[in-house]
Amino acid sequence: MHVPLLDLKKQYETLKNEIEQVVLKIMEEQRFILGKETFEFEKAIAEYIGVPGAVGVSSGTDAILVSLMAAGIKHGDKVATTTFSFFATAGCIARVGAIPVFCDIDEDSFNIDCNKLENILSKENIKAVIPVHLFGQMCDMDALMELKQKYNFVLIEDAAQAIGSQYKNGKKAGTFGDYGCFSFFPSKNLGCFGDGGLVVSKNDDNVELVRILRNHGGKVKYYHDYIGGNFRLDNLQSAVLLVKLKYLEDWHSKRQKNAETYNRLFRERGLEEFVKTPKALYKDSGVKNYHIFNQYVIRVKDRDNLKKHLNDNNIGCEIYYPLCFHMQKCFDYLGYKEGDMPVAERISKEVLAIPVYPELTYEQIDYVVSKVEEFYKK
Repeated sequence: MHVPLLDLKKQYETLKNEIEQVVLKIMEEQRFILGKETFEFEKAIAEYIGVPGAVGVSSGTDAILVSLMAAGIKHGDKVATTTFSFFATAGCIARVGAIPVFCDIDEDSFNIDCNKLENILSKENIKAVIPVHLFGQMCDMDALMELKQKYNFVLIEDAAQAIGSQYKNGKKAGTFGDYGCFSFFPSKNLGCFGDGGLVVSKNDDNVELVRILRNHGGKVKYYHDYIGGNFRLDNLQSAVLLVKLKYLEDWHSKRQKNAETYNRLFRERGLEEFVKTPKALYKDSGVKNYHIFNQYVIRVKDRDNLKKHLNDNNIGCEIYYPLCFHMQKCFDYLGYKEGDMPVAERISKEVLAIPVYPELTYEQIDYVVSKVEEFYKK
């Protein structure tokens, strides 16, 4: 049996007719940049997330970058974030000339540890904080909002992996902070046919400024009040996303069902000694999207050899993420060393993502679990 980490072809097969119609329409009209499809998608996605305004941008990375620019983060400012995420989170901080300040993570959620974050905030002049809702589960927003009130920083939520996920009070990712950033990279729960991203805010002025900055800082053509960038989401991607958005809640539910099946099978096969399944922290609160499982990430013993064993048996899997930010060569100048973030460093040696996409069959899940069992009980 072959079980890819993600099978986008299966998804496309179910949407092929709808998508081809809207894409061909744009090709016939030859209107590719900032057209009605983009504005329609912005309206629809703002309603879905629960914010007054949304701005489509060119990628999840650019969503973070333009949010930092809109927030006025500049050279020498300190911005705190997790040490355990996709590189864009930290890279954007450095790109605006700011100084990344890294924080260790919570062992259960893989998200930023708010107690350790407060230690940083009490000692450093932090202008902004970028928490990451990693793998589809939200951070401890009660604690973060208390810290924001106490220390008065700009809060930029990196919700690239968490579109539609809910906190225990029902509010969705991206709606708490000054800015919420999303990615539509093809592998995301809501993915386009290339790169794409989104910035949302509950503040109309923030939305308007991001809208201006995404188009070279000009509200009127050829007149530039700001130095912005080319951060536009094109109409082809917007049209694809408009089609897919209708199915997103169903895809979330199927990912949750697949995660529950994994949890049950690992437990029934007696693999708890070897495999730690993800903790869904907000499930008991009753919210629907307590975790959207952009990735289903287990913690395992002898991770690298297990990965090889699964790959040898035609099972796709990936390490998210093998090296923490504070250990990356490009951040040597910050002076961090091994041992500074013990939880993240340990977890980076244990994590392994296995297939969880909506079209996954029970037989495929059972095959994955059987090969994990084979590895540990051989």
